[in-house]
Amino acid sequence: MLIFPNTLHPFLFPLSLSVQLKQIVSLFSLCFCFCCVVRSLLYAAAMCGILAVLGCVDNSQAKRARIIELSRRLRHRGPDWSGIHCHEDCYLAHQRLAIVDPTSGDQPLYNEDKTVIVTVNGEIYNHKQLRQKLSSHQFRTGSDCEVIAHLYEEYGEDFVDMLDGMFAFILLDTRDKSFIAARDAIGITPLYLGWGHDGSTWFASEMKALSDDCERFISFPPGHIYSSKQGGLRRWYNPPWFSEDIPSTPYDPMILRGAFEKAVVKRMMTDVPFGVLLSGGLDSSLVAAVVNRYLAESEAARQWGSQLHTFCIGLKGSPDLRAAKEVADYLGTRHHELYFTVQEGIDALEEVIYHIETYDVTTIRASTPMFLMSRKIKALGVKMVLSGEGSDELFGGYLYFHKAPNKKEFHEETCRKIKALHLYDCLRANKSTAAWGVEARVPFLDKEFINIAMSIDPDSKMIRDDLGRIEKWVLRNAFDDDKNPYLPKHILYRQKEQFSDGVGYSWIDALKDHANKQVTDATMSAAGFIYPENTPTTKEGYLYRTIFEKFFPKNSARATVPGGPSVACSTAKAVEWDAAWSKNLDPSGRAALGVHAAAYEDAVDTTMIDDPKNGPL
Repeated sequence: MLIFPNTLHPFLFPLSLSVQLKQIVSLFSLCFCFCCVVRSLLYAAAMCGILAVLGCVDNSQAKRARIIELSRRLRHRGPDWSGIHCHEDCYLAHQRLAIVDPTSGDQPLYNEDKTVIVTVNGEIYNHKQLRQKLSSHQFRTGSDCEVIAHLYEEYGEDFVDMLDGMFAFILLDTRDKSFIAARDAIGITPLYLGWGHDGSTWFASEMKALSDDCERFISFPPGHIYSSKQGGLRRWYNPPWFSEDIPSTPYDPMILRGAFEKAVVKRMMTDVPFGVLLSGGLDSSLVAAVVNRYLAESEAARQWGSQLHTFCIGLKGSPDLRAAKEVADYLGTRHHELYFTVQEGIDALEEVIYHIETYDVTTIRASTPMFLMSRKIKALGVKMVLSGEGSDELFGGYLYFHKAPNKKEFHEETCRKIKALHLYDCLRANKSTAAWGVEARVPFLDKEFINIAMSIDPDSKMIRDDLGRIEKWVLRNAFDDDKNPYLPKHILYRQKEQFSDGVGYSWIDALKDHANKQVTDATMSAAGFIYPENTPTTKEGYLYRTIFEKFFPKNSARATVPGGPSVACSTAKAVEWDAAWSKNLDPSGRAALGVHAAAYEDAVDTTMIDDPKNGPL
């Protein structure tokens, strides 16, 4: 029996019920179309939560129950279904974000005879090409992640570099009880590795699922594989740029443009409603422009329509809201402008820190509005978004790069920034959205695009006022097309604005004021004794540290968070580029004195801090 809902979601079903019914010519055709959609949905994997415990001494029912309990801590990542597989003293648990029909397509995934078991969090964009190489294998599902089990059968442990996507997975070979775990090249998808008192090895998507039961744990390094046969970690991702040698390939704007368009289009592989996070800055605007250009001919458009949905959040009157609306109007997207107040952001701090699992100041500043926005996006029925993370690291987009003394130091700093992305922007983008069951995809961190971007002679990336080259000039110039423009010129050449600044300058100022009220001078004077490792140097940092320690009190937890001086998101090494920066250490872009148009040395507008007219989210 076919049952129609009384109300249909406005995002998923933009047509009215009456219009939809008129389009149904027969019950048979409706059922046929529905079955085709369900079949296609099986090809779409989703962001999930995974937990694996391997080599337990205790394999009792009580242990199984404990692992299920710990897996539930990841349910926000996959709220639609749960699965667990037990083989002797090994457990693989999974929290699934289903698209439709949550009783099918569950994990773990298997090979033909179920001797190889895999639990995966991620997306494999080249799964169709990989299936063609595995023509002798029989696949059980259409899941893009099932190729992992068969690749292992075909190539052993040396197949991970064949995967094009974002992923973290654990694979158990029951034939000899060996196992491997791997994380994607840059660390877009989170993964933690821990060890129990009984000698067991643990893996989890988030620290909260293993921190209580492991004696020691670490953030699983990106681009690595863990092999029980070889007894530890080894790097599988070894691109040319990783050595930090200075490249010499001449800059070709059309090659760069083509590579980015390809990276965006492959991330439109989806059977669910999706959108773009649009701040109005260069990176997110280019993502939106490219998606908008190719959407009409995509499979997604045939299911959900050809009008792109874009999302932006900020305090009312913030720079991002104004710029994003202008880009959305230019592109003709269906734009969703979301607001939050300073107080709403402050009230969410504890929940944000619990979910993103860090006490890094700049990450928390930027994660809070992204966390609030993701909740609203999920409420609109969206499960996947594209975002602009990674561009600043590839092209030296942060404002402090204006002070890079030469191309060698410029290039080495970009390499350091990319290697640390999993501790900062990748962590923020994944966990802020996953907190509400939304998946974020980041085309700038496509493996092929990174290789092309990082092979460019860094002399072309250097900021040169005498030549009219601002930050990320090579990217801006690649999309500066007068005949078929992607964006308006003034948007294409808008100054870099960090997300935590762009949502409203008063957001950061208010966070500092809030911390000053919560942390006394006397408390701050004892910071070095209370937190001798990675000692907070500001009251804001101290406040975040106390919240983090409440949820994650172990030494291993605090060691997963990076430290050291920073200005405008620089590494500690780059602080040396300007002597004045050491006296103005703050991750905000406005700390780039003499560069940012609204630097801290200038007057700061704080009129919005307690303005009730900012409105609710």
